[in-house]
Amino acid sequence: MLTALLAPFVLAIFAPTVRRVSGPMTGWVLALLPAGLTFYFAQFIGVVAEGGAVSFSTPWVPATGINLSFYVDGLSLLFALLISGIGTFIVLYAGAYLKGHADLGRFLMFILMFMGSMLGLVLSDDVITLFVFWELTSVTSFLLIGFNHTSPRSRRAAVQALVVTGGGGLALLAGLLLMAQVGGSMELSTLLTEGDVLRNHPYYLAILILVLAGAFTKSAQVPFSFWLPNAMEAPTPVSAYLHSATMVKAGVYLLARVNPGLGGTDVWQITLVLFGAATFLVGAVLALRNTDLKLMLAQTTVASLGLLVFLIGLGHDIALQAAMTYLFAHSLFKGALFMAAGCIDHGTGTREIGRLSGLGSAMPITAAASALAALSMSGLAPFIGFIAKEFAYKATLGGIWPVAITSVAVIGSALLFTVAFLVGVKPFLGKPGDTPSPPHEGSPSLWLGPVVLAVLGLLAGPFNGVTETYFVGPAVSAVAGAPMVVDLYLWGGLKTPLFLSVVTVALGAVMFWRATALQEFLARILDRLWGPDQGYDQFLDGVVALARGVTARLQTGSLRRYLLVSFLVLAAVLAVPKVFMGSDAQVIVAPKEFYVWCVAVLTIAGGLAIMITRSRLIAILSMGVLGIAVAFVFLMFGAPDLAFTQLMVETLSVVILALVIARLPVQGVDWRGWPRALRDSAIGTVIGVAIAMVLLSITSRPMDLTLSEYFAEKSYTEAYGRNIVNVILVDFRALDTFGEIAVVVIAGVAVLGLLAFGGRRAASTPALDEEKTK
Repeated sequence: MLTALLAPFVLAIFAPTVRRVSGPMTGWVLALLPAGLTFYFAQFIGVVAEGGAVSFSTPWVPATGINLSFYVDGLSLLFALLISGIGTFIVLYAGAYLKGHADLGRFLMFILMFMGSMLGLVLSDDVITLFVFWELTSVTSFLLIGFNHTSPRSRRAAVQALVVTGGGGLALLAGLLLMAQVGGSMELSTLLTEGDVLRNHPYYLAILILVLAGAFTKSAQVPFSFWLPNAMEAPTPVSAYLHSATMVKAGVYLLARVNPGLGGTDVWQITLVLFGAATFLVGAVLALRNTDLKLMLAQTTVASLGLLVFLIGLGHDIALQAAMTYLFAHSLFKGALFMAAGCIDHGTGTREIGRLSGLGSAMPITAAASALAALSMSGLAPFIGFIAKEFAYKATLGGIWPVAITSVAVIGSALLFTVAFLVGVKPFLGKPGDTPSPPHEGSPSLWLGPVVLAVLGLLAGPFNGVTETYFVGPAVSAVAGAPMVVDLYLWGGLKTPLFLSVVTVALGAVMFWRATALQEFLARILDRLWGPDQGYDQFLDGVVALARGVTARLQTGSLRRYLLVSFLVLAAVLAVPKVFMGSDAQVIVAPKEFYVWCVAVLTIAGGLAIMITRSRLIAILSMGVLGIAVAFVFLMFGAPDLAFTQLMVETLSVVILALVIARLPVQGVDWRGWPRALRDSAIGTVIGVAIAMVLLSITSRPMDLTLSEYFAEKSYTEAYGRNIVNVILVDFRALDTFGEIAVVVIAGVAVLGLLAFGGRRAASTPALDEEKTK
């Protein structure tokens, strides 16, 4: 299992090399992997159809209980088959669509990485593993959407998708961690069996809001639906993959996955139904308003995602059957239609529906595939889309607010009917239009995917027994969290759903007849309205303005101000809890040996000298005295190596600071008046007392020697060193030490730059050192 999931990432590394070696056959060569993955996942169909599941787990971070856990049940298997199966045709399609493109290898690398991320997401059982793959889909989709990185529109769309889905991902992480804490497990397969525990817990509402934020942003629910149409700036293979079986359905997958644990409550049902219904209508209306084939299909995807969300929200048996059937049908017809739209663009040079007509004679294969997919999308028999629509109507009639939700379903479906015929049928009818390029059929790599997916959409309807037994049925059982009996059919009798289908077809036919007038009417109204896409820009402008304001207030260029603010915050953090919450620290009386008292007197004297003196040089020397006092403390308590290190550091610090002060054009005398000096002294005193209280509180508690004993035991046997402190620094904490050395080097380079700058300034404006001041 792990090998299969890592294979796309491994092949992605070599995709540019394969491109150079294979040339025009690159798509066919790289498509062998997703095809192989499809057959690999197909071997689980029998086990899953019988009600079983397959799991795999290997430790990832054992200390925290995080595993690379994967779980194959009906839901995850359906998604895995769609991702790998459709992915096979997408890789083939991309190889032909971008033939001759200089960056084809890079593009296919991104596609394979995205495929691996989606497979990992839908198969993950551990919540942290799921989140990692969830964010990987956001990152790889960012790379794909922004593939044409020289285009400002592509860059904006890529950043927008990353900001929206990435922000939702952070909310999802919080929700998953809360769910794991409440349920007592990091494994989803275990958590979702504790549905009553999750639903009755005080954290349930917080978990639900966070999880829904992740799902709604990923699956483009209102008001987050604006990023998905903008993602059409990506090449058509990306659009076909994102909007058929992959990223945009990740949020739907998440809702279906957590349904056994979080579903079944009023707040779950009402929230999903309201947001889903709103998204369904908004997406359908905006689809009809557009005239670009890809944008029209993108908005219908938004509408379809809304339909899936409110069906999952309804939650009863028929609704879940409708949701999984429509998910399966949508993946087939939408993948076919997007690739067909790409074929049209590739063969004519335009996607504007007003310029496309009469393409059937020049592109007969594309026309046939597009028409079959459009008929399934419009919900006509005997396609699988018809069965999905019939079950959706049956579900709305048996759910909450049946009249309102059924009306939404009928109106939205009629709009999708209209758009399906506008996109999939109209361009191929009538007289040939005026297109930038003479229409021509594409290569087999371009039309093979649309043909196969469209034909599968046709066969899945009449052979609904196979569809329900091996694909839809197991998925419904997984979403319900219990075995379910699924019975798909083409003919359900002369009942209400059939009459609603007749009404849908009639409304859709009328709107198709008057499509041009409707599009102009919607354009006049909608183009004047404020939209979430504008809100996104306004939000970013507000964030930038806020950042500039905060930066202007805090980053004043004064080191003294920076230190003042830092120490005030530190004092508040340390002192406020002690004042208001009390302290259980017990004062420990220091030993009264002579040397201890000498160190104490030396420390106090150094501190007072720093506060009293007005000479910067004396203040630096007094700070060195404090450091030397600390070295004496290390020496007295049996740490001579630390004492020596501290002594060397303090000596070098004093020398370097003195040299810097002498070279830089700064005043050698502290110019502060007594009020400021008293203020700074008070801040320093508060910090010192607060730190002392914290240290006393810590040292008064029993000491946990677990780490000390571990280092003492392992230093020689594993790191081959007898000096435990040295071994900790250079072995157990090697990366920390490396980082500290890097910081010191950077600081040294900065000091050299300051000295050079100060020398130039000093040549023109001599520094007022202490002796000149006197």
